Amino acid sequence: MQHKYVTRAVVLSRAPVKEVGAVVTLLTQDLGLVRARAEGLRRSGAKLAHALQTLSEVELTVLRGKEGWRLSGAVLIEPWFQKLSPSARTRAGKRASLILRLVQGETVDAQLYETFIAFLNELAAGDDTEQDRAELFATLKILSILGHDDGPFPSAEKVKALSKEERLALINRINRGLEASGL
Repeated sequence: MQHKYVTRAVVLSRAPVKEVGAVVTLLTQDLGLVRARAEGLRRSGAKLAHALQTLSEVELTVLRGKEGWRLSGAVLIEPWFQKLSPSARTRAGKRASLILRLVQGETVDAQLYETFIAFLNELAAGDDTEQDRAELFATLKILSILGHDDGPFPSAEKVKALSKEERLALINRINRGLEASGL
């Protein structure tokens, strides 16, 4: 028997499978990181194709079966890829890649989803300086959530007001966390 789940998610990546299928990697609100098969997604006129673009926020229905997750429905909530500037898209793509590299298998952590959504909102609303700060804060928070940073966590306001020396110290801390992860 298959179990059906409805949750919000952000599409982190898509990879082709067979002739018209795809494996979609999703950062979900309730289920954590999930890799789900989407049959017929690459077929011309596929119903789910518009909602399952990279960096789309969706409400989706997934089924859990013997062979893993399978997508059965998706409704587009926010097309972040279209809303973000090219530089902001690059920043979002790098943080999505970081999550994909750090999370092995599937993990359930609602904080990771909330952090990534907050990051996308800040990228959409901010200029380059604010985007840089948001990227720094999101990276540190992702590392902290995944257990690769154990230092005191600064507030977003504190990160905004960092001096050049404090910012460099925070970047060094992030680099130590990435080193500790084995990346």
